[in-house]
Amino acid sequence: MTAVFADEGVRSPRRVRPEDEREFTGLVERQWRFAYRVAWAVLRNAADAEDAAQEAFLKIFRAKAWRGLRDEKAFVARASWRAAVDRIRTRTTGDPTTEEAAECIADEAQGPEELVVAANWEGAVHRMIDSLPEELRQPLVLSAEMNSREIAAAMGIAEGTVRTRLMRGRQMLREKLTAMEVRRYARR
Repeated sequence: MTAVFADEGVRSPRRVRPEDEREFTGLVERQWRFAYRVAWAVLRNAADAEDAAQEAFLKIFRAKAWRGLRDEKAFVARASWRAAVDRIRTRTTGDPTTEEAAECIADEAQGPEELVVAANWEGAVHRMIDSLPEELRQPLVLSAEMNSREIAAAMGIAEGTVRTRLMRGRQMLREKLTAMEVRRYARR
């Protein structure tokens, strides 16, 4: 069976060869979760991250860029990161805190007090990360999924720059956490 795709404003549809469709479908199946995580790291909103990942794969498909990739993961990371950054530029509304609350699933093994403490701590850490300058925050959140070489390729900056930004971001986060702990124990 041959898939048919029609672009906006184009009268004749393009036919996709079955082997191309299988190859692209395989790429999406292998890399969808990763593309989503990269987009979420930038956007911090599930719906926007899903849209950005879809946009990235659509652009890859239209450009037939999935053929002969040397580093599939880095290529998908770069496409997803760019789609997410583009989405930031055009985004007008959205409340990430509401989205994060909707996605939060309680661990049944914990009691109510532990859940509150864990939620407060996690929320505080996320707020600290979100308060970092954008140039430090993005490499830091991407580092949960990628190494510095992959982050550099995705962001289009030198690997040394990525490592410096990671070091500075972690240092700022460490200082904020230390200050929070000092304030916490000073109240007791």
